[in-house]
Amino acid sequence: MFVRMTSRAIHIGQMCEKKLRVLLDMDQVLADFELGFFQEYRKKFPDYPYIEMQDRVGFFVKDQYEKMFSYIPNIGNAVAKIYKTKKFFLNLPEIEGAVDAAKMLAKMEGVDVFICTSPIEKYKYCLAEKYEWVDKHLGPEWVGRIILTKDKTMANGHLLIDDKVDITGAIERPSWEHVVFSANHNMKTDIGKRRRLDNWTNGDWKELIEDFKMRI
Repeated sequence: MFVRMTSRAIHIGQMCEKKLRVLLDMDQVLADFELGFFQEYRKKFPDYPYIEMQDRVGFFVKDQYEKMFSYIPNIGNAVAKIYKTKKFFLNLPEIEGAVDAAKMLAKMEGVDVFICTSPIEKYKYCLAEKYEWVDKHLGPEWVGRIILTKDKTMANGHLLIDDKVDITGAIERPSWEHVVFSANHNMKTDIGKRRRLDNWTNGDWKELIEDFKMRI
């Protein structure tokens, strides 16, 4: 029997199949860049002044060090050397609860999860190590979920969880809504009307996801 579906019926079917597309930043949302940097910096430059993690202000660690310790020649180069070093990104520790939360999120009905991350410009080790980190901590099936881009406004999703407050690019109004993941460096930053997600451990992320699922 031939059944002709009306455009309305097709539209309703598509709505029923629609999934919430969640984009997770990697550094400082899944992988602890700040802790990894602090530990390596103290190890490699024990005689240099340092900024306690709770005193970090601003997204770019190099900028704050150059501003605070401008009297030290090449302090910025010393900072950059840390995250340009081989195995820095590979050896970053997990943000507490992040990996378990990501795996739970991927199993939720009506949700698709991707990792949306930007490589540093000196990418010799960074690119491959981001893939290796995901393989190691989340599993090989997650490698296909990685979106590598310098412009996250180009990524298609409903929700982006990212610790960077100012995300700009070619698209003035991205498809996603930005939820700011709390980190020491952004706690004093005005985020306007955007929501925060403070951690992966207290379960608030589940409520956040359910709220977004009802909106799409």
